[in-house]
Amino acid sequence: MKFTKSLLALAVCSSLAGHIFAADLSITEDQKKAEKPAAEQNKKAPSEEAEFVLQLQTALQQGSLENAIALFDSMPDSLSSNADLQKLRASLLISAKKTAEAQKVIAELEQKNSSDIEIKELKIMLAKASNNSAAKSAALKELLDLDPNNASANIELGQEKVLKKKYKEARGYYMTALKNDPNNQDALFGYGQTSYYMNKIEDAKKAFNKILSLDPNSAIAYAYIGKLYAEDENYKLAEENILKAIQLDPNAYDYYMDLGTYSRFRGKFKQAEGAWSRAIQINPDYFLAYAYRAGLYDEQNMYGKALNDYRMVIKTNPKYFYAYESLGILAWHEGNYAEARASFEKAFSYYPQNISYPLIIAACMYKDKRAFEVKPFLQKVMKNYGDHESLEYLMLRLYHDLGPSNAENLITQKIIKEDNTTKKGKMSFYMALYDEIKGREELAKKMYNEIAALQSPMFFEFRLAEWKIK
Repeated sequence: MKFTKSLLALAVCSSLAGHIFAADLSITEDQKKAEKPAAEQNKKAPSEEAEFVLQLQTALQQGSLENAIALFDSMPDSLSSNADLQKLRASLLISAKKTAEAQKVIAELEQKNSSDIEIKELKIMLAKASNNSAAKSAALKELLDLDPNNASANIELGQEKVLKKKYKEARGYYMTALKNDPNNQDALFGYGQTSYYMNKIEDAKKAFNKILSLDPNSAIAYAYIGKLYAEDENYKLAEENILKAIQLDPNAYDYYMDLGTYSRFRGKFKQAEGAWSRAIQINPDYFLAYAYRAGLYDEQNMYGKALNDYRMVIKTNPKYFYAYESLGILAWHEGNYAEARASFEKAFSYYPQNISYPLIIAACMYKDKRAFEVKPFLQKVMKNYGDHESLEYLMLRLYHDLGPSNAENLITQKIIKEDNTTKKGKMSFYMALYDEIKGREELAKKMYNEIAALQSPMFFEFRLAEWKIK
């Protein structure tokens, strides 16, 4: 949404050039009437100032910020005191991260005119470039004392609040900025974005549509309009708008993430896969597209591809704990009990209170022919488990001891009496898995069938039970 500083300098330069040429080449109506054909050859030449700005424009358009800055060292003496040019110089120096030189130019400008709004705005830019929050706060205060509704200052304050997720306060600052500058696209974007976060959908739509009326090529505006349609579950229009955004900015990771989401909701799985695959091409080191595509593959029973994507999720973001359970489930499906165990162990480290994890880890040890590791592991788990009469503790003890029969019978009776459907389903699964580990295949299969017949299961073990009976 925002210009980079160098692009901003080029825009300022272009604006300044246009202003100067308009002043230099303007003529009155009386002069027009008095013109004669011969006078066409004597049109007023661009001024020294205009020529200098043209040189700056050329240097910037060629991508040479250093050359543009160097022009100021050889500028005519008659232009050295030109405040507008010195402001531009300060802006270019900030863009080039030459903050000490920029500071000197801004200080000289401020000494000559301490109430110049643009100089205060430059001080804010300098403070941000220097990562000096105290200086930025002081500069903002100076600017707001001069102009309480200043758009730049209020936008900056709004952005600070957005970073703190204080969207109501941020929205207030953007509204103030718009009072002063109704067509400011940064303020409109901030107002639209915070309105979206606060679920004020109509206000957000007005803001982003106004941006498009000012700039029909605003990709980010189309992207947010797509999000707004998605809020209403109108994924067709959401898709149409995000495709417009992608056409304008074909290398934006987030746009392909949104396209994949809208396509998936429309049942266009191939397009969703393509969108997330494109996002991965754009940034192969970020985890989110892998996670989304893994879920899509999993939904289509493409377990091998899903497993590979979850592996990439873990590789690119080891702290994304949601992926460990999914990775463990799919590794279990593939019979890779060592990988399943490692994944569930990681999930257990994030959620030690989840009884499923130590039980499935113990089962992985048995399946992977590492039964000798079960007792030491479960002893540590049971040591920290409070209620020794609970069904969960008794199941841990059963996996630890692999018996005896009276413990099996007690657990079976407790499962029958259990009222909580999720808990009942989970414990039934681990009882069935226990029977399988003990070699009682028919008994295990019967219980797996009972689990698979449950309605609206809310535990991952349900999938493992389903796979057993297919």
